[in-house]
Amino acid sequence: MPLLRLYPFLIPLVVGLLCELVKVIHEGIKTGNWHEGIFRSGGMPSTHSAFVTSLLIVVWRKTGVDSVGFAIAFVFAVVVWYDAMSSRRAIGEQATVLNRLQKWKHLSERVGHSGKQVLGGIVFGGVITWIGIWLSI
Repeated sequence: MPLLRLYPFLIPLVVGLLCELVKVIHEGIKTGNWHEGIFRSGGMPSTHSAFVTSLLIVVWRKTGVDSVGFAIAFVFAVVVWYDAMSSRRAIGEQATVLNRLQKWKHLSERVGHSGKQVLGGIVFGGVITWIGIWLSI
């Protein structure tokens, strides 16, 4: 029996790790900065979005769309997607302003995502999850 069938949570974990790798490659190609991309907030694609999308699909496949587990996973995914595009993005914009106003501490400005980055994470997470499900059949 394939390992992914026994441990379906491995699929979202693999999706998250692969997404971080893609983010490092994307950032490196875009900016030439290869050493700062892994496990950082922000960037393309959104690892948070890919991870919760993968979790949502795995829960759907295991328990069905009419299950309580799927409802919980769906609400969780929507909250994460919304948070990435609104709350965390606003925090990053505020950090930019604060960094201009003060000199004593540099605040991270890269904490949120654009809609494009979240959508990229959703698509990436969905595609890789379906490949993982296909491989585990």
